[in-house]
Amino acid sequence: MQDDFSEDYFSVSDDDPETETDPQNDDDDADSEEAGDHEVDLSAEGFPEITKRFEPIPHQFFADAGYYKTALSEEGDIAQRVHTILQKYTNAKDPKDRSVFRPQLITAFWELLRRVARKSSGKIPEPKKFLLRFGLLHPNFINAETKNFFSKLVTENELNQPVYYIDEWLKAVGTNTVRASTTDEAKVARNDNQAKFQQLLEKAKGKLDGSRTLLKAKDQERSDMEHNIQKYLGSILEHHPMQGFDGINSCYSDFQKQTISEIQEILKNLLKSDRELGYLLRGYRQAEDDVRTLLNKVKEAGAAEEVVDIQAIDSEFDSLRQAAKMTIGRQGNHFPILTGEYFHCGPNDVGFRENVISMLARIESIDAEAFCRYYKNRLHRIVPYVVLLPTYGDTGICWEPFDKHNRATSRGRVFVPMYPKNLYIAVLSAVADLRWQVAKEKASFHWMEEGLTGHYYVWFTAQKLKGNIKDYFIQDYILWMTKEAEGIQKLDKDLRGSFWRYMPFSQEVKEKLRNRSYIYQELYQRDLNRAMSDGY
Repeated sequence: MQDDFSEDYFSVSDDDPETETDPQNDDDDADSEEAGDHEVDLSAEGFPEITKRFEPIPHQFFADAGYYKTALSEEGDIAQRVHTILQKYTNAKDPKDRSVFRPQLITAFWELLRRVARKSSGKIPEPKKFLLRFGLLHPNFINAETKNFFSKLVTENELNQPVYYIDEWLKAVGTNTVRASTTDEAKVARNDNQAKFQQLLEKAKGKLDGSRTLLKAKDQERSDMEHNIQKYLGSILEHHPMQGFDGINSCYSDFQKQTISEIQEILKNLLKSDRELGYLLRGYRQAEDDVRTLLNKVKEAGAAEEVVDIQAIDSEFDSLRQAAKMTIGRQGNHFPILTGEYFHCGPNDVGFRENVISMLARIESIDAEAFCRYYKNRLHRIVPYVVLLPTYGDTGICWEPFDKHNRATSRGRVFVPMYPKNLYIAVLSAVADLRWQVAKEKASFHWMEEGLTGHYYVWFTAQKLKGNIKDYFIQDYILWMTKEAEGIQKLDKDLRGSFWRYMPFSQEVKEKLRNRSYIYQELYQRDLNRAMSDGY
């Protein structure tokens, strides 16, 4: 950060931030979203294979001499304030002076991001997008190698996974593609009908989303069974001539007889699935009617439908800023600007989208149920929303385990820092937090007695440990995934047994571990015993 910034380096407009961009006049591309990244596909069994991590040819936006000017233009007085403080900070020779300007710059920069965030639902210039996405205020703040690295990153969500950069996430929230993150709710006044109906509408929408997802999953289940029947019928219709009898086919083989029995069982399940599909369809139509009725009531109460919800963006931005602080911690580096002074990540530890997806896939290959939740005794794989924060933090966090209005099929949401010392550990800590909160919500008032959290609480109190129990769990989960999964025994015996049952390794990992040590072999045998006695 050695540039000398002149006062006339850019021009600043005093336009009102909420009227600078008209979303209705943006290109059609600005509103086009890939269907599926926000909708839960319960039939998906894993993450897609990543065949493209970088673009073959880097873009040239960082080589644009007007990048800094474009990033700050039309952002009002706060842009001028950031520019002025940045001048003082970069030109200060005395460390004491820099320590004075540093917090001023941090505060001003976050306010600048808020201004830019309000425009994120429309089409914004690339420098503003990268300002939000990477915290990159000026390309000269990073060296040529780092600049080349960032210019090769894939900019679009080609993998169609629920992993978002900040600019994409704020756009999704502002256009009501996803709901804003949960915050402490203020009490609704008794005579505020608009707010009451709005809360009821949010609940009805959550129920509708859950019904739609379950309906799709049940339809897919029925289709799969029908496909299996067709496949089995083909094998039944295959006959060979009976030896010694012309024109007469042989009897059914033992395999074909077994297949007929399996078809009979599938037919029973098919009728059951069809009945459940009808029940879900009725529930969906009821939820649809509820949403339609409440929408009318909200309109009658005086609420206006906005194309872009600025209030939702502001609320979500506050949540993102709080989440950023949590990923960094009190003693961490809270400087929000990407600069070579603080950026020291290797390529494998930068939290860009494709890197994070590969980490999630790696975690799921070890912890088979990391992203699964039970609903009505069925295990559903539901990958959470993952929002990438351009911070120098080392810890990922779970903001909420699922939508409070749709506990059945909604995604949770986790936040991951983009510039940690170790990206895998950062993603692991986010998944551990998600694991804990899902288990705790599932057990509800009995979280200290039942399930994963109950067993961990009993062990925690028996060890007479002090401090935040969730923090201990996260560290133990990291050991579970990095050491125990490799056969390196680091956990207490009782804790290992609890994790083995409530956070089981994939079958492949279990098979590998059973031959490593008698301890794992014993745990593996317990699985077999429970399966035989149907004790799970």
